This record gives sequence, structure tokens and C-alpha cells, in this order.
Amino acid sequence: MKIAALGLAARHPAARAGAAPALKPAQFVVAAGEQVAVVGPSGAGKTTLLHALACALEPSAGRLELGGVDPWTLSVARLQKLRSSLFLAPQAPPLPPRQRVVTAVLAARLPRQSLAASLRSLLYPTDVASAYGALVQFDLADKLWERVDRLSGGERQRVGLARALVSAASLWLVDEPLSSLDPSRAALAVETLTRAARERGVTLVTTLHQVDVATRFPRVIGMRGGEIHFDLASAEVTRDRLAALYAQHELSGEQPAPEDAAAIAPALPYSS
Repeated sequence: MKIAALGLAARHPAARAGAAPALKPAQFVVAAGEQVAVVGPSGAGKTTLLHALACALEPSAGRLELGGVDPWTLSVARLQKLRSSLFLAPQAPPLPPRQRVVTAVLAARLPRQSLAASLRSLLYPTDVASAYGALVQFDLADKLWERVDRLSGGERQRVGLARALVSAASLWLVDEPLSSLDPSRAALAVETLTRAARERGVTLVTTLHQVDVATRFPRVIGMRGGEIHFDLASAEVTRDRLAALYAQHELSGEQPAPEDAAAIAPALPYSS
């Protein structure tokens, strides 16, 4: 799915009147099937950008086009149908604690199912093999029938990512997928997501604090203060550019999150 942000700005629903938008007017295009990493310090507007692209936030200015269509000009029914083509994975997946993992994974298909089929799936999972296959790729096969509240934070995060593999979405929007994962699990998660997106022709946009991982993506967008600071091929994202991105955050008077501080001194970036 092609993305076009045309002066796109968005404001958090809970923002006080007169507050600056969390996402200031942004202009960029992501081709169908492209893979993009978004980096920047905490509070840069990365999550707001993902929610705007997921049609969860209506633009406060400018326009968004998905597949050549402005979602906010559609009827409610057509907007819901478009949303069923999008998959948003929040940093903390909203998984019901008493639910079985198999049911939580297959819930990614609910937007495209009828009410009756959705209810049947919640009570009696109908495609266990698909859920199992997705979990295998995230090294979670043994958790298929486990309850969600018995999983670790990292396991819950990987279950949230496994849902992408069973969805029918053509756009994956993934927010900080590595925040609860150790380095080996993080490498597996990124390799699995990027490979699956490439094989299916899915557009993938993910926010990351780990810029050494982000620069393995073909394209990197750097954000700070709600604005796009750079939009470059990964080979052009140098240490100096990254240092400037995070140094500006420090000059603003805010303290960077621990992962931000570590992120500005990675191994030299390279393209995938």
C-alpha cells in the first residue's frame, strides 16, 4: 500500500486547547512494499505519526492518502474496510490477560470477519495451524495454548508481532517492537518482520530507538520535536546526523531516555 503524507499534521486527542500538534506538517511518500524505519528521541512524534497513518487520528492539517485514497473523505463503512487493510502493532500489545495465545494471534483477522465468524473464532479457534506457524517464526511455538497473563513482557510483545503474520493487511505499522526483547530475540523479530513483509509485498513502517537496527532498513526517517529532521537512504545516515538528531533533544532541556542515549553511538550504519 502506498502512503502519501501531504503536509500531514496530527494532535493527540487528550492535548489541551492551543497545544502544538504532536506531529507537525510532514511531507513524504512511501512506495507500496517499501520498508522504512523511523527514529528519534522520546517525544519526537513517532508514535503519533504511526497512529495518523493507521487512521486512528484524524489530521489536524494537511492530508493523508493510502493507496491513492484520502481515508477521511470516505463513508464510515468504507473507512472501516480500509482500516481492515492496516495492521497497527503498539509497543504494549492490548492482549486480554485471560485469553489463550492462539486466540490472541488469530484476533488479527477479526476486522475482516463477520460478527458470527468473529464470535466463533473467539470461542473455538478455527485456524490453529496459521497461529502456530506465526508463533514458530518468533520462537513461541510452545506458547500456543498458554494464557497471555502467564507470558513475560518480551513474549507478549512477540505475540503482538506474530499477529501481523496472520493478518491480511497490506500496511504494517509497528511501534517500538524491540523495547522488551534481548538482542537475540530482537534480531529474530526484525528479520522475521522484514522478510515476511518483503515476501508478501507489504509496506512496513516501524519506529525504533535502536538506530543500529534502524539503519539496516533501506530508508530511515529521523524525527525530533514533531518534525521530520531527515529522510534518507540508510547509507546516508551517518553518526554525525544521528548525534545532531539526539543532541537537539538534549538542548531542548529534556533528558533522553536511556535507549536514546545509547542509540547515538552505534556501530557505523550500513544498508541492508
